[in-house]
Amino acid sequence: MPSSDPEPQDHGGVLASIQSVAGTTVIAVFIITFLVQAFQIPSESMENTLLIGDYLLVDKVQFAPKGFWGRLLPYREVEQGDIVVFRYPVRPAEHFVKRVVALPGDRLHLENRQLFVNGQPLLERYTIHKGTGRDAYRDNFPRSGSPALNMDARWWQEMRRQMQDGELVVPEGKFFVLGDNRDESLDSRYWGFVPRENIVGRPLLIYWSVDAAPGNGAAASADGTLSTVVSSVTHLIQGARWNRTFRIVR
Repeated sequence: MPSSDPEPQDHGGVLASIQSVAGTTVIAVFIITFLVQAFQIPSESMENTLLIGDYLLVDKVQFAPKGFWGRLLPYREVEQGDIVVFRYPVRPAEHFVKRVVALPGDRLHLENRQLFVNGQPLLERYTIHKGTGRDAYRDNFPRSGSPALNMDARWWQEMRRQMQDGELVVPEGKFFVLGDNRDESLDSRYWGFVPRENIVGRPLLIYWSVDAAPGNGAAASADGTLSTVVSSVTHLIQGARWNRTFRIVR
């Protein structure tokens, strides 16, 4: 007579699946929390190195404080020329991305758009100038005559205290950063130094890039309908800059 008992359940298989999902989740959380973080470029200040619509993976390991993990992970100090993501000193909830041009103890000044660090002109092949006119403060920095438009008031006072013989001296534990698009960048010239503890990491990779120009889906309506979702995805694909995908940031 056939048995009426229910078929045995594969509890081992279910448990293994749960453990696999849990393990994957833990690894993903660890990577996102400690190793990398995703950012989107919202402005033109780092053109042509980084464009509006670039999506970055930021390495949070290299510039992290050393401590115990310093023996196991590839930490190093911030160097001149590094691109860094950091908490904006004026509003730390916001994140900025700029290039470090001067380190603690360096003396710097700009003369007719040319950057000098410790008395030597810095060769910057990555910079562009899109402005049509000249700006006395932006192009010849630092200046103590009168504050510039959009300049942080507290920085105006600090900058003049840090000037020696017409140059700005970077204090210990801080960095001076500029945008590669020198004429269109709100950077250290306007709000001051970046404290070491504000630096989050270094852009590692552009994992996706989409043209933010009108007509490429950047401002598509999100009313939740299927047609809108399909339209948004189509625009994202049509506007994708495939030649920038998986590009290493330098």
